[in-house]
Amino acid sequence: MGKRSSVPYRQYTDEFKQEAVRLAESVGGNAAARRLDIPDSSLGNWIKLSRNGQLPAVGGTAVPVKRSVTELEAENSRLRRELANAKLDLDIVKKAAAYFAKESR
Repeated sequence: MGKRSSVPYRQYTDEFKQEAVRLAESVGGNAAARRLDIPDSSLGNWIKLSRNGQLPAVGGTAVPVKRSVTELEAENSRLRRELANAKLDLDIVKKAAAYFAKESR
């Protein structure tokens, strides 16, 4: 008989459990467990607890941060520049991949 691979004992935060349950609801339990490298049974237990309302809630609620319009505009322009650079990088990579794919034939 072969040895069973076991996962070492680990403790997870309540926030991790909540996020794992949210991921499991979107992609499925087994896929989420594989993606997070956690036992299926642990995730299954967290899902059951969540459905019963017994999974501890993440401490605190999100509080919106008040920022001035100029700060938001500056961040918006920065993000637009980052997006433009990322699109340019992606375009270069696509062209390079097409070039090298053509060369290998």
